[in-house]
Amino acid sequence: MRIGVALLALATLALQLFNHAAADRSASQIIAAYRPRRKHPELFDAAAGWSRWIDPALLDAMTELKMGNDTAIRSLLRVEVEGDSSSVYSFAIFSDEFCDLFLEELDHFYASGLPISRPNSMNNYGVIVNHIGMQPVISKLQSEILFPLSELLYPTQAKGGFTGHHSFMVKYKADEDLGLDMHTDDSDVTFNMCLGRNFTAATLTICGDSRMPKHRQFYKSYEHERGRALIHLGSRRHGADDIQTGERNNLIIWNSNQRYRDSREYVNKQPYLKEDAAPDPRCLSYTHDRDFPVYLDYPPGKEEYEGNGWCPPHHACYDSMDRVFKQEL
Repeated sequence: MRIGVALLALATLALQLFNHAAADRSASQIIAAYRPRRKHPELFDAAAGWSRWIDPALLDAMTELKMGNDTAIRSLLRVEVEGDSSSVYSFAIFSDEFCDLFLEELDHFYASGLPISRPNSMNNYGVIVNHIGMQPVISKLQSEILFPLSELLYPTQAKGGFTGHHSFMVKYKADEDLGLDMHTDDSDVTFNMCLGRNFTAATLTICGDSRMPKHRQFYKSYEHERGRALIHLGSRRHGADDIQTGERNNLIIWNSNQRYRDSREYVNKQPYLKEDAAPDPRCLSYTHDRDFPVYLDYPPGKEEYEGNGWCPPHHACYDSMDRVFKQEL
């Protein structure tokens, strides 16, 4: 029996490695095919980086931070959600020129006819920008801006340095993806940067930390601003609210730290604590939450998720949860 389980696990791992290798080969082919067709080659220049388009005050503050003075950078941070070690912040990062160039580049890529690697299974639009050749230049941004900021704000998750990033664009527009269900990120520290274009609504609902008693409680409705970045732990529950008009494009960088993930402090190795109250309906997920239909109707076309949720686990149910429902879970 144990041999059979071990063989199955080995076969699963081999399949995952095969799929990763195939994805890497496909991405390399797309990068090679697109390289001579780039509209703005300067966006891909890892040697120069993106400093010419980064807010000058941020660059000055990062210089001070690297010298051990965090006064300037903290003055640029706007606290969106207050917390002990898991606050949420925003700050100005990119110029309008950068936003325009980046969106022009994406439009150019979409029109190229090359295969598009979508960000994930939930987003039907957007693209993994690492797969069009931007991984090196974003790695430079990560080392010069994202990591020092993360080390200051989230020292546990950033300790020892980031070991990778998954960087992608999401796109929300009427008649396309309107928003995104409540979720957490497969990220240790997330940077979410709005590049435009013009839009109304399309806010980001921020809820609590994964596995904590208030993880399905509402904290803030964040309004995206062009050229501004939002930074939060990947384990923070959040969701993209439906857009009403226009089009919203965001560059999202999921930073990962394998040292943190291998440590005892990794969030997914922590106990799942009992919820201290019924969830706020604004923080419910039709994909993940078992009690979603108790509070809300499933969105049109999402009824298939009923009965497939896992959250909250049986031991973490809040006291007011219906006893019969708890037994059925």
